[in-house]
Amino acid sequence: MENIKILWADDEIDLLKPQMLFLEGKGYDVVTVTNGHDAIEECQENNDIDVVFLDESMPGLTGLETLSRIKADNPLLPVVMITKNEEENVMEEAIGSEISDYLIKPVHPNQILMTLKKIIDNKRLVREKTTTDYQQEFRSILMEINSGPDVPGWFDVYKRIVKWELRLDQSSTDQMGEILAMQKTEANAEFSKFVVRNYEDWVNGDEDAPIMSNNLMRKKVFPHLDEKVPTIMLLLDNLRYDQWKIIEPIISELFRVEEEDYFYSILPTSTQYSRNSIFSGLMPAEIQKKHPQWWLNDNEKGGKNQFEKELLGEQIKRTIRKPVRFDYLKVTNVALGKQLLDRALNFLNNDFSVIVYNFIDMLSHARTEMEVLKELAGDEKAYRSLTRSWFLHSPLWGALQKLAERKVRLIITTDHGTIRVKTPSKVIGDRETTANLRYKVGRNLNYEKKDVLDFRDPHKVGLPRPNVSSTFIFAKEDKFFLYPNNYNHYHNYYRNTFQHGGISLEEIVCPVILLSSR
Repeated sequence: MENIKILWADDEIDLLKPQMLFLEGKGYDVVTVTNGHDAIEECQENNDIDVVFLDESMPGLTGLETLSRIKADNPLLPVVMITKNEEENVMEEAIGSEISDYLIKPVHPNQILMTLKKIIDNKRLVREKTTTDYQQEFRSILMEINSGPDVPGWFDVYKRIVKWELRLDQSSTDQMGEILAMQKTEANAEFSKFVVRNYEDWVNGDEDAPIMSNNLMRKKVFPHLDEKVPTIMLLLDNLRYDQWKIIEPIISELFRVEEEDYFYSILPTSTQYSRNSIFSGLMPAEIQKKHPQWWLNDNEKGGKNQFEKELLGEQIKRTIRKPVRFDYLKVTNVALGKQLLDRALNFLNNDFSVIVYNFIDMLSHARTEMEVLKELAGDEKAYRSLTRSWFLHSPLWGALQKLAERKVRLIITTDHGTIRVKTPSKVIGDRETTANLRYKVGRNLNYEKKDVLDFRDPHKVGLPRPNVSSTFIFAKEDKFFLYPNNYNHYHNYYRNTFQHGGISLEEIVCPVILLSSR
């Protein structure tokens, strides 16, 4: 505490002796001056001042004038304004000049102490409280992970881990962050075992199955369609639950969250499979069978998600069985983002509108997704921060602000999430084998059995079979597939990048949020 230095400027400094003695008794070092000029000089000559207490009504240079001169030289130095004057314009000007706090005379010692705690000790106190709280909950989360959670139980585990990730982000508690990362790794190991045990049963109609991509619209979207209120579904690609929690406070300014729920993405957790499944209401093998003109396998050339609107139209006809005025817009570049902003209010003329927003594509522009994320988002904390910053300045937020002025129902969801991959796993395959790092489909695949969930008969889990001997394999936990050729180069290149297609809480457990205009 003795290294905390306070500069106190007041023309009646002699009357503040009790306060000075109190602070010195608490271990603070107090330097006093009686006018604004001396306060400025002291700040210029001593770079070890931690906080300034500044009287507003000193003769000569006023407190506000002194404040602006101090801030011009040192904008980050905390300044507390002390005033007899309670006029609103004085307060507003002081606050506008970015004071850290203000106190009204007569100032009591405990007020001063609380202000110092808030300014100087705030981060330390938050960090210590967060650390203590997480230490208490660590064992509880561990017990839940090891208790064999069911489908909703795993959502609870994931929510609790994300809550602590966000709290630790704010408090910069690095040591606890490492422990939490280990706990999440353990959770993903157990969750992978859970998916391996149950996935085939879920796809084939098990009564304990989660809502999955193929019945998301039927279970979580169509029931909310209302002829009197336009419903808008916003599908943000790659939106993980933690990223939703980062943008939730922004969206909640204009929309009320009525329900926060989840669904499980099908495997592979990739756009080609999960998003086509969402819009068709079918598993991929069923899409290929019923609508072969709208499905391409991995090894076939061409865009794999070009017929989402057509698949959605068929699902609406098949499921709702009455006319629904619907529209669909996919935003994949800045020009289309501006188009969305311009035509946002047109969605009010429909019963149901779908906006697919490829925000990872929007971040990356012409460069590859991975290169941008490697550069700007080296870890989860940075990834979350990037998501928030992008959203705040996106045409999407502008469009939502327009829509919030009218009565609308908004559903926010995604197709799948992403995981930061860390552990390589060797695979050998022929020339036809797919390039994805988290899943492979090919003939005669050679792989580490312990690292994957494999399906030698893809039809058992609703997947098409490009060739008679095609096998699908899905990476578990934080694994990523590498070929033996140039193994070390690609290991270094892809390690710690965000990928999808495999089995993890981040990729499979997806948010689906119901909101309404405030």
